[in-house]
Amino acid sequence: MPSVLQARFRSAELITEYHAKLFAHELSKRHSVADNEKIAGALLDAQVDLNPHQVEAALFAFKSPLSKGAILADEVGLGKTIEAGLVLAQKWAEGKRRILIITPANLRKQWSQEVEEKFFLPTLILEAKNYNKMSKDGVRSPFDQKRLVISSFQFAARHAEALMVIPWDLVVIDEAHRLRNVYRPDNRIGRTLKGALMNAPKILLTATPLQNSLMELYGLVSLIDDFTFGDAKSFRAKYARLTGDDQFDELKLRLQAVCHRTLRRQVLEYIRYTNRIPITQEFVPTEAEQALYDMVSDYLRRPSLHALPSSQRTLMTLIMRKLLASSTFAIAGALDSLARKLERQLKQDTDLRSKLEEELAEDYEEFDELADEWPESNDQPELLSPEDVNAIKKEISDLREFRDLAVSISENAKGQALLSALSAGFAKTQQLGAAQKAIIFTESRRTQEYLVRLLSDNGYGDELVLFNGSNTDEQSKQIYDAWLEKHKGSDRITGSRTADIRAALVEYFRENASIMIATEAAAEGINLQFCSIVVNYDLPWNPQRIEQRIGRCHRYGQLYDVVVVNFLNKNNAADQRVYELLAEKFQLFSGVFGASDEVLGSIESGVEFEKRIVTIYQTCRTTEEIETEFSRLRGEMDENISVAMEDTRRKLLENFDAEVHDRLKINLDKSKEYVGRYERMLWAVTRHELRDRAQFDDEHLTFTLKEPPGGLAVPAGGYGIAKNGLSEHRYRLGHPLAQHVIERAKGRILEAASLAFDYSAWPAKAVSIEPLVGRGGILAARCLSFSGFDAQDHILFAAMTDEGELIEEDVVRRLFDMPCRITGGVATIEKSRLEGPLAVREQAVTDALKRQNAEWFSAESQKLERWAEDKVFAAEKELKDAKARILELKREARTAESPEDQHRIQMQIQDLEKSKRRLRQRIFEVEDEIIDERDQMISDLETRLQQDISKQELFAVRWAVV
Repeated sequence: MPSVLQARFRSAELITEYHAKLFAHELSKRHSVADNEKIAGALLDAQVDLNPHQVEAALFAFKSPLSKGAILADEVGLGKTIEAGLVLAQKWAEGKRRILIITPANLRKQWSQEVEEKFFLPTLILEAKNYNKMSKDGVRSPFDQKRLVISSFQFAARHAEALMVIPWDLVVIDEAHRLRNVYRPDNRIGRTLKGALMNAPKILLTATPLQNSLMELYGLVSLIDDFTFGDAKSFRAKYARLTGDDQFDELKLRLQAVCHRTLRRQVLEYIRYTNRIPITQEFVPTEAEQALYDMVSDYLRRPSLHALPSSQRTLMTLIMRKLLASSTFAIAGALDSLARKLERQLKQDTDLRSKLEEELAEDYEEFDELADEWPESNDQPELLSPEDVNAIKKEISDLREFRDLAVSISENAKGQALLSALSAGFAKTQQLGAAQKAIIFTESRRTQEYLVRLLSDNGYGDELVLFNGSNTDEQSKQIYDAWLEKHKGSDRITGSRTADIRAALVEYFRENASIMIATEAAAEGINLQFCSIVVNYDLPWNPQRIEQRIGRCHRYGQLYDVVVVNFLNKNNAADQRVYELLAEKFQLFSGVFGASDEVLGSIESGVEFEKRIVTIYQTCRTTEEIETEFSRLRGEMDENISVAMEDTRRKLLENFDAEVHDRLKINLDKSKEYVGRYERMLWAVTRHELRDRAQFDDEHLTFTLKEPPGGLAVPAGGYGIAKNGLSEHRYRLGHPLAQHVIERAKGRILEAASLAFDYSAWPAKAVSIEPLVGRGGILAARCLSFSGFDAQDHILFAAMTDEGELIEEDVVRRLFDMPCRITGGVATIEKSRLEGPLAVREQAVTDALKRQNAEWFSAESQKLERWAEDKVFAAEKELKDAKARILELKREARTAESPEDQHRIQMQIQDLEKSKRRLRQRIFEVEDEIIDERDQMISDLETRLQQDISKQELFAVRWAVV
């Protein structure tokens, strides 16, 4: 920190009770949504680096109190979670607690971790297990929490009725492009969620708001506000074919109010990106491994299988094939589970399915998540015929034979290839100058155990750490206990064993181990930017999951290129085609950014994509069949990745680089200024209010609390404002201790006194202050509050010299930056002399507020006018089309060669004439309906804009500058 700034912090000890009260009001005042300072508190508290595009997006999200939300559509890799997090933190600071986050199932933990670690907000992942338990325990509405609720798309849609009755303060929908076809009648989840959350303000996050059709943009915008455009029919009529610049400009103008997008190339000045370097490790299975693969593959292709529930056969087959590709140890366990399931079936056990699922989920941790996106099974146990019994016994025998073969294989060719791959990967990172750290991902717990044995036997025994869904192994327990001891009494310990053991294992990996062997649990919600080798021992077929894995390392803060290692079975043509698809079409393993927006966005669901892959494995036996099916799949993807939409997307959603650059620069400078001022005020108030209870270090902005204030449940110990984690406890605006300090200072009643501002002891210089040195006068501060739809507070000053000269408000604020002392007892002040200047200040604020309200009202009214025009335009277009068709038919009638054709055409003309008359009448009706609806909405707007005003006198003092 520069020396002048250090001196400013040190001068905090020279503030008075008047400073403390003023600063406390400044720190807690409510801001208009139009005020860029509104997120300063969230920025100060957040454990994130300040990136200007994220500040810009957060400010955009609710830039009008009449706004129903926004689409934040930054390109992949720009941190849309952080953008949403800033808005969440701001809403939370405003006391708004009913907040819902809807996200793909595999991102729920990541969201929880990011929000809790970076913004200190409490979260609850709501899923079937804890929802049902709460319901049984008598919780009337499990969604209504005093925490941020996180749920998957499917779960939220299943509980739409429960969502509908909660007055949500904010709903964030991640990967919102999944709902872009909400306007279609067959989009069940989208339509269900839209209906359930109709009145909730929303933020939609997606890197791909426009993929194949402009109707997708309409769908996303309609999720936020049904009155931005008319309806699907009118939007299609007006914008289905954008032919001229005027149409582009009109549509872009309407979208700009609701959609915000930043490109990666626009922020290269602020963010450094590294590359991905792919290494492909080929291997050839042994004869025994190949035999096992062929036998299990043939088994899975049988027309009828008693071991797999028919309604979920595709799901179970997918999991079996993933375990078969993982290791012989993984498939041996799964085969054993299937055999036991059949044995229970012979004994007429009625709980077959749940027991099988429990056993498979114990090894394949993503089972529950995959099952969440599959239709629920309604298979019922049936009475077994003698033929069924014999078939089941034969199937059990086959499964035991497969399992015995799997168990007999003690080493896997892929495992041996891993040793070579690690050597190559470590050599590459050494060449790059990166740390010798690698994370190995597997989809199976049993494979994880095998890899521990393999690597321990080959010299890596002391360098390993495990990470999985439960982390109950002995090493993890020891690491956790040591971590608890190390961080005892600090904020690092959350009290949640799940969160804390994850943090402990990541810290151990960073500081002690070289290799983390992880299941998919490590792909969610942890930051491994210190690691630069990602080994996909098992390669998921879901591109979104692969991107998520690599994103643990290839992310903000990564200083080195990231090496991505994949394994390729040379004997398996389908494996090779999958790898080519993921590497070439999805571009997952190389380049600066990994998968592109267009490609990842081309698949609405990674699970659906996996289903397509497993179908190819199941149905294709020859290399030729495999080639044909993968060619077809690539062709379908080419259709989805529409190059034709690229130009449209750019014209509608992107701004000129120079314009963006200038705005980002201004936002960054302003945000730093706000955060710096808030930090200084918070430090000054804390230092003043806790001066008898704490020891302060101004240079490092830390203090040691010796004794907590009475009745406040906060620990004693070290606190620090800095985000470097050097203190036991992170001190921030939202911390209970800070809130106590602020409320105490705000609530103090102050008599008039004499203050001496010491300009000579101030490290800064101000031309505006120098004329006041040696002079004095009177000064008053007042808080002006507006309640209503855009609640806000304003601190007003009025000051004059003894000679009656008025002092500018900015100059008065600068006085309170200087060291100061009280120089006498109660002072006599003619406050009436300041009433006039204060009234002028009040009027200026009120007038500015009225102008701002008028702008918002005008923008909202124009939106409703355009909505009405859209609806009328659609009806008029239908009439115009009918007229054009009648003319076309009349031309046909003149050239018709037979009486039958003449009669057919005349009948069509008659029908269209009737339709035309109905449409003409309908236009008048539509106009009347729309005008009535528009006028009612505008009347409602006027009512919402009403605001009440209140005043609070903060203090009045005599002043002198010395």
